[in-house]
Amino acid sequence: MRKHRVLKTLATTVAVVLLVVLTGGFFVYRHLDNNITGIDVTGALGDERPAEVVKDTPQKPLNVLLLGSDTRAGQTGHIGGDTPGLSDTTILLHISGDRKLAYGVSLPRDAMVERPECEKKDGSGTDPGGLSMFNAAYAVGGPLCTVKTVEKLTNVRINHFVVIDFNGFRKMVDALGGVEVCVPKEVNDDEGHIHLAAGTYDVKGQRALDYVRVRHEISDNGDIGRMKRQQTFLASMANKAVSAGTLANPVRLVRFLDAATKSLTTDTGLASLNKLAGLAKSMKGVGLDQIQFLTVPFQTYEPDPNRLQWAPGANRLWYRIRNDLPLNKRFADDVTTAETKNGRPSGSPSPTPSGSPSGSPSSSPGEGSSESTQAAAARAAENGLCT
Repeated sequence: MRKHRVLKTLATTVAVVLLVVLTGGFFVYRHLDNNITGIDVTGALGDERPAEVVKDTPQKPLNVLLLGSDTRAGQTGHIGGDTPGLSDTTILLHISGDRKLAYGVSLPRDAMVERPECEKKDGSGTDPGGLSMFNAAYAVGGPLCTVKTVEKLTNVRINHFVVIDFNGFRKMVDALGGVEVCVPKEVNDDEGHIHLAAGTYDVKGQRALDYVRVRHEISDNGDIGRMKRQQTFLASMANKAVSAGTLANPVRLVRFLDAATKSLTTDTGLASLNKLAGLAKSMKGVGLDQIQFLTVPFQTYEPDPNRLQWAPGANRLWYRIRNDLPLNKRFADDVTTAETKNGRPSGSPSPTPSGSPSGSPSSSPGEGSSESTQAAAARAAENGLCT
C-alpha cells in the first residue's frame, strides 16, 4: 500500500512538473512570438518587381535583406545621436534552393545610387527618388524603400527583409555572454567616444556595439573596413549562438531569443517564431563553412572621392544570385566564412577598391586572383582586422 502511495505521489509530481514546464514553454513561446514586429508589404512594393528564381530544387531559393538600424520607435540610445533612422548595415543574404549554402553581400551605405520613387515612412506622401547615398532609402521610406531600391539596382527579387535595431543587437551579444574579437591596435576615437584595447578578447554591451560601429582610428578605409569587421563579428556571433554552450543552456538560450525577437522587425511572411523556425530548420544542412560573407564590388564615385559607386563587377554577382549559383573564384579574395579556424572566422580580408576613399589604388573585390600571405596581411591592416 505504501509503495502504491509512493508511486502515485511520484506520478502526480511528474505530471505537475511536466505541466509547469509545458505551460512555461507556452508562455515563453507566446512572449517571444509577440516580441516580433511585422510589416505587411502586400501591394506596397508595386507590381513591377523582379521575377522569382524558378529552379528544380527541393525548395525555392530565397533572398533576405538584413538591415541594421540605428533607431527604433520607442527606444533611445541611437548611435551617432539623433538621426532620421539610417540603415548603417545592409546585407543581401542569398540562401540556395538546395539549402546547402548561403552567402551575404554587404552593400556600402555611402554608395551613390539612383533611388526609385518611394512612399515616405511618415505617411506624408511620395518621395520622387533620384541620385543619393544608398542608406538615404531607409531614412526616407524605411525597409520598404530599401527593398525597392535594392530590387531596382540588382534585378534580384527580395523575398523577405529583417531589420535589427542596434540596441537589441547589444542585448543579443550580452545574452551570449560576449563575442570574441581581435583588435590589431589600440583604438582611441574621441569623436565617436570609442576606446578599444588591442588584443583578442570577448566584448559585451557597449564595447560590442563600439567594435562594429568604429570607422576611424582602426582602419585606413573608413566604412569599408567597418563592413569587413561587421562580417567577421557576425561570423563569430553565429558560432557562439550555435555552440553547445548556448544550445545546452536554457537560460542563456531564452535570453538570447528574447533579445533577438525584441530587436526584430520583419515582413509578415517571417513575423512569427513558427515562420522563423521553419526557415532555420530548412537551413539545417548549411554548415558554417558554407555561410559566406563578401562586399559588393565597388569603386570611387568620381564627382566626390568621399563617396563610392558599385563597380561593373557587381553585375556578375547579381547574375549569380538571380540564377541561384554559388560564388566562384572571381570573388574568392573577398570571402569570409562563418566557420572558425583556431577560434576565429576564416577567410581573407577584402581588398581596398581602386580609388577607394583613404585607400591606395588596387583591384576591386572579386576582380583579382588569390593574394599572397603578405598581401593578405596588408589588407587586414587596411580593414582593421587581425591577420
